[in-house]
Amino acid sequence: MTALMDTYRRTDVTFARGEGSWLWDDQGRRYLDFLSGLAVTSLGHAHPVVAAAVSEAARTLLHVSNLFVTEPGEEVGSTIDRLLGGGGKVFLANSGAEANECAIKLARKWAGHDRYVVVSAYGSFHGRTLATLHATGQPAKHEAFQPLPEGFRHVAWRDLRALGRAVTAEVAAVLLEPVQGEGGIWPADSSYLAGVRGLCDERGALLMVDEVQTGLGRTGRWFGFQHYGVQPDVVTLAKALGNGVPIGACWAREEVAAAFAPGDHGSTFGGQPLAASAARATLRVMEAEDVPALAAARGAYLWQGLTALQGIASVRGLGLLLAAELVHGDAARVAERCLDRGLVVNAVTASALRFAPSLLVSEAEVDEALAILGDVLEEAA
Repeated sequence: MTALMDTYRRTDVTFARGEGSWLWDDQGRRYLDFLSGLAVTSLGHAHPVVAAAVSEAARTLLHVSNLFVTEPGEEVGSTIDRLLGGGGKVFLANSGAEANECAIKLARKWAGHDRYVVVSAYGSFHGRTLATLHATGQPAKHEAFQPLPEGFRHVAWRDLRALGRAVTAEVAAVLLEPVQGEGGIWPADSSYLAGVRGLCDERGALLMVDEVQTGLGRTGRWFGFQHYGVQPDVVTLAKALGNGVPIGACWAREEVAAAFAPGDHGSTFGGQPLAASAARATLRVMEAEDVPALAAARGAYLWQGLTALQGIASVRGLGLLLAAELVHGDAARVAERCLDRGLVVNAVTASALRFAPSLLVSEAEVDEALAILGDVLEEAA
């Protein structure tokens, strides 16, 4: 019996500690983590540099409110802006949903009252606040919470013609993931995002890219959109930014960010010193280790290993954000059997497993994960 609300289908495993790519449950059993808390712990569990930064922050300064500047918050903002090419401003929040909420509000403020619609794709996931839930292109998730805020439209993923029909005079922005994460790990194709950028320029709408799951090296580039040669107007981040400490960010080109005046948006805890210290340390390690290059190399190694396994029909994704489509069977059941054997993955769709290990994962750890999955698939067959 738990005192927590029944909002998740939890397993019977209770994790007690982690180190690198490994987790231990409360019985002392070890597990290889190839999910990273849903692509969050990209430097692995209990990374010593991040742990030291959190410890030092807890002893130094936990909170002063955003009426005042703090050093870690300033460095996080400037680093994000630099990695995105410069010329922008950053709002620090507590989560990906809050980062996307900021982006939606910013688009409406920038465009004015007559242009308030945000267009997104079916299969997308942008958060669980009422606005970001409606931006999420999964109608089954909407039904229990109707009526949702107005001002959202959905079109088929990777269908530029459908998007062209949807971007009418009242549209402020288009919000897309470069790889649909919770929708099943579906990357944009080579011409789609470039076409979207051109369409937004033609119609005077913002291109907003949700990099909550894909950002900060996960796909083999610093940001997923960089695979497609486009430059967004707004980018949202979270998951990997604090390596497990909750923090999100919304970056916008300076002329777009200027639409916000003091009092237009805020967050009591957003970017507070503890979270910002974790993010500062995470970003420093990511740059020192060149995590995009590591993700590209290990992702290719994992892809090759997955395609060699009997029982896997196809592999898709970018870098170390991959989905393996199963030939037979229930992906949730396969994930459950993997957990029984000491491998943490999840069913991202009914027929596909998601793999999002630490960006510092070793080839030996990839080999071990493949061996466990291979045994499970052989047993299932």
